[in-house]
Amino acid sequence: MAEPAKRLATYEDLCRVPEHLVAEIIDGELIVHPRPAPRHAHAASMLGGEIIHPYHKGSGGPGGWWILDEPEVHLGADVVVPDLAGWRRERLPRLPDTAWFEMAPDWVCEVLSPATCKTDRKRKMPLYARHGVSWLWLVDPETRTLEAYRRQDGRWLLLHTFADQDPVAAEPFQAVPFGLGSLWAD
Repeated sequence: MAEPAKRLATYEDLCRVPEHLVAEIIDGELIVHPRPAPRHAHAASMLGGEIIHPYHKGSGGPGGWWILDEPEVHLGADVVVPDLAGWRRERLPRLPDTAWFEMAPDWVCEVLSPATCKTDRKRKMPLYARHGVSWLWLVDPETRTLEAYRRQDGRWLLLHTFADQDPVAAEPFQAVPFGLGSLWAD
């Protein structure tokens, strides 16, 4: 006897998740995980601080980007909340009036944690590639690394892995390098 079709998660399901949790829908499955732990949140905040002035505000750098923390992004039926995301202003001249984005970001950064690492690598990376995200960074506060990827021929090409205190000049934010050590809480 055939198993009944699995019910696909809906946006209403996502909205019912308590606010102290992060909820996403990937391939029809509701994925729920805890809010970022302090080291995770620190790394994301510090990275945002490093790139927001030169790229979002154009202060000491080229500007031309919207850089946001934890935006809700709708990619078809999938709903994701990357730790950081950026849109080139030439593609997105103004921010949407909705509480979410329906245009895939140009750049995404996921900060890995034990609760999210498998989902970030195995499910979200392919999803981002399918929807045309051009650059992806993975930051791991435990191993103190930043992996920089570029989408090429529909797949992720690892450009460079930065570690510990390395200076980071990685696409698409290579114009103004920063020290990776600023992301670590100790």
